[in-house]
Amino acid sequence: MRKLGLVAAATLALMGSAAFAKTTVIYAGHVITDADKPALGASTVIITDDRITSISAGRTAAPADAEIVDLGDKTLLPGLIDLHVHLTGDPGGDYRSEAVDPDEWGVVVGVKNAGITLRAGFTTVREAGSAQYTAFSLRRGTAAGFITGPRIIAAGPALSIVGGHGDVTGFREDVHGVLDQGYTCTGAVECAEKLRKASRAGADIIKITATGGVLSQQGRGLEGHFSRAELDSIATTAHSLGLKVMAHAHGARGIEDAAAAGIDTIDHGTFADDAALRVMKAKGTYLVPTLMAFEGIKERLGKGIYTPTVEEKVRMTMGSVGKAVTRAKALGVPVAFGTDAGVFDHGRNAGEFALLVANGLTPREAVAAATTVAAKALSMENEIGRIAPGMSADLIAVSGDPLTDVRTLEKVDWVMVRGRIAD
Repeated sequence: MRKLGLVAAATLALMGSAAFAKTTVIYAGHVITDADKPALGASTVIITDDRITSISAGRTAAPADAEIVDLGDKTLLPGLIDLHVHLTGDPGGDYRSEAVDPDEWGVVVGVKNAGITLRAGFTTVREAGSAQYTAFSLRRGTAAGFITGPRIIAAGPALSIVGGHGDVTGFREDVHGVLDQGYTCTGAVECAEKLRKASRAGADIIKITATGGVLSQQGRGLEGHFSRAELDSIATTAHSLGLKVMAHAHGARGIEDAAAAGIDTIDHGTFADDAALRVMKAKGTYLVPTLMAFEGIKERLGKGIYTPTVEEKVRMTMGSVGKAVTRAKALGVPVAFGTDAGVFDHGRNAGEFALLVANGLTPREAVAAATTVAAKALSMENEIGRIAPGMSADLIAVSGDPLTDVRTLEKVDWVMVRGRIAD
C-alpha cells in the first residue's frame, strides 16, 4: 500500500507540474530560425516554460490558457551572444579604484549592466574577467530570475604572468601584495595549479592574458607573455577539466603561440598576421575581434582619462584594428561575436555588427557570428543560437531585416531569455 501511495503521489506531482506548465504563443511577421537559412514569413512560435516547442507557418490558434505575444510584422530571431563582456565594470574608470572600491561594488554595477545588456538583445554573454566572485554572483542571480540579465558564462579572475596585463599593476609593491587575487603564475606547474584553483572557485571558462594589454599600466608592449610550456599546460589542464580557454591576445607571435597550444578563442587578435591565422585555422581556434572596444577607447583618447602609458599603447593599435577580421575570413578562420563591453558603454554591443561588416563580413555572416558561430564556440549549439524545438527560449524581435541591414539590431524591440520576457 505504501508503494502504491508513493506512486500515486509521484503521478499527481507530475500531473500537477504539467498542468502548471506555462505556454507562450508568439506571432511574428518574419522569423529567422538560423542565420544560415532564409527567413520564414509570418509564423507562430510556441514556448513551454523555458523551451521552444514548435514553429509553424501563419497564425495558429493559441491554447486557452496561453500568454499571447503579438509582434505584428517584426522579425523574430535567436537571442544574441556576446563572447567578451565585463559586466562588473564601466568605461573610463581610474585604475586606482582597484584600491578603493570593494569587490561587492562590482556586483552592484553588474546588476545595472546585466539589465542594460539583456534589453539590448544579448541573452547570453561570456563574462571575460572580474573579481573573485562578482561574476559568479551575477550568474546565479540571472539564472534564478532574481536579476534581470542574460545567461552568464563566467571566467572570474584572469590568469596572467607576474606584472603582466591582468595582474595588479601601477601601484607600489606592498600595495600589489594586498590587492593580488592570487591568479598570477610562473611555470607550467604553477599555471596548472592556478587554473585548477579557478575551476574550484566556480569558473565556467578560463580567461588568460596571453599578451600585453592596452588598458593596463604595464608598459611591456603587446606581445606574448606566457611561455609555450605554460600555454601548453594551461590548455591541457583546462581541457582535462572540461573547460575551454579564452585568451586576451594582441601581438601576432603571442596569438600564434596561444593557438598552437590549443587555446580555444583569441580575443582581440589585433595584430594577427597570416602565419598566426593559419595556426588558428589548423587548430580550430575562433577569433573574437572586439572592435567596439576600440570605438570606446577612441572616444576617450586625449581627454586625460588614460595615463600616458595607456595612451602610448592605444596609438600602437589603432592603425591595425579590424584588419584581422578581413584576414581571418580570407583564410577560413571562424569569427565569433564579442565586444569588450565595459571598455565602452554597456548596451551599445550591437554596434559591433556594422564594424564586422565594414571589415569584410556579410550581414548574414555577422548575424551568424553572434548566434550559431558564438554558440559553437561555447559548445552550446544545441542550447542557444537557433530557433528550433528543444532549444532555450532566448529570442529577440526587431523592426526590419538584420540579414540585409545589421544596424536594425542596434534597436531591439522585445526580448525573451529562458522563457522569461524582459521588462
